[in-house]
Amino acid sequence: MPSEPSPLPILYSFRRCPYAIRARLAITYAEIPVEIREVQLKQKPEQMLAISPKGTVPVLQLPDGKVIDESLDIMRWALAQYDPEHWLHTVEDAERLIQWNDGEFKYYLDRYKYADRYPEFPESYYRSQAELFVAELEAKLSQSLYLAGNHFSLLDAALLPFIRQFAAVDGLWFLSSDYRHLNNWLNGLLASDLFVSVMAKYTVWKG
Repeated sequence: MPSEPSPLPILYSFRRCPYAIRARLAITYAEIPVEIREVQLKQKPEQMLAISPKGTVPVLQLPDGKVIDESLDIMRWALAQYDPEHWLHTVEDAERLIQWNDGEFKYYLDRYKYADRYPEFPESYYRSQAELFVAELEAKLSQSLYLAGNHFSLLDAALLPFIRQFAAVDGLWFLSSDYRHLNNWLNGLLASDLFVSVMAKYTVWKG
């Protein structure tokens, strides 16, 4: 069943999904009006599956019918429209860190979050493996305000939702950890107007 015509780009999203969060961060920052369709992951709308059979959010459908269904591609599309603070001017190391985040770190993050589902190792093991990445970010933030220097960039926006999840698994442990710079970075960004705005609650879209 095709999507209903819309004069705006349509973003299929799920509020807490880190991939959807980073897509919304870039779209909102770029001041691009979109129709947000909040979905239930256990009951994905046919309209979304028709344009993106892999069934994961975010999915962006442009008014001309083009579909972008990878979060980083959506971010780069949005920033190509409008990027007043130069998020795209990032460091060469950014791609390596994003790939690490989306690959190995995400793998261990999921197991740290749901350690009871992965009894092969204790929770502490999964956290220690995820910390290899976290320690790298801490080292970078000990040298600059943001991950790619002293200005917020695509790299910060891409990683923020995942570090938020990592910190939330055991908030007291993370707060008292040695990751002082990462704590400051995270808390500052979570309190920002941009982040607060993209975490607004939407009624589930029924089609």
